[in-house]
Amino acid sequence: MKLWKQDPFGHAIWIKKMIIRILGIITHRRYRGFNNLHIEGSQIIKDLPESNVLFVSNHQTYFADVVAMYHVFNATLKGRVDSIQNIGYVWSPKTNIYYIAASETMRAGLLPKILAYVGAVTVDRTWREKGKEIQREVKQDDVTNIGIALNDGWVITFPQGTTTPWKPIRKGTAHLIKQYKPVVVPIVIDGFRRSFDKKGVVVKKKGVQQKMQIKPPLHIDYENDSIEKIVEKVQIAIEQHPSFIRIPKENEGV
Repeated sequence: MKLWKQDPFGHAIWIKKMIIRILGIITHRRYRGFNNLHIEGSQIIKDLPESNVLFVSNHQTYFADVVAMYHVFNATLKGRVDSIQNIGYVWSPKTNIYYIAASETMRAGLLPKILAYVGAVTVDRTWREKGKEIQREVKQDDVTNIGIALNDGWVITFPQGTTTPWKPIRKGTAHLIKQYKPVVVPIVIDGFRRSFDKKGVVVKKKGVQQKMQIKPPLHIDYENDSIEKIVEKVQIAIEQHPSFIRIPKENEGV
């Protein structure tokens, strides 16, 4: 007999709440203090179903991107519009928010392990390990776990699989969309790479205007859209399609 409520992965809900509260208080000034997070479209969050929602976003740091989304999602659900003012929203957080992360990243140190407990769905990369290029098959257990997380709540994914901009979208995301048919909500972030180190732990620069835009759910024909078509829709929605690359004018310098 279980002594307390657990999520589908066996993590105690009360512990998850405690971690989210503590991390929320510690990190709040990173987005409203040292820097300022400008939010657009947060009202979309209120109209989403309780489960089977997949957020797709560009990626700028290992951890700061996800932490900011936890702030914005919870603040919005507590009645704030495009704002994370007043940290009180972390007292009763939404605990069925998950995010897809590389297994090796979440094993590297105490902080990643703590963050993993909150909601990481860890997967083994099929293309890179320990900085080296590899090729291996997708683990079916990883796909199954993502499905379990979607069935329980909301899942955040960074479909480029890297913090390097303009990299192609991994087709695995499109396969997940075809298989589980989630509501797909695009998010575009900016300013995190300037604000933080690559891990998103150290505040590298203060006074940066960070941005997070939450867009309306994508229109996807789950049965008839091809994998390539879904990849293109996601790539355009998170503004990582080549058409978004801005070439500086001659008088702007390099």
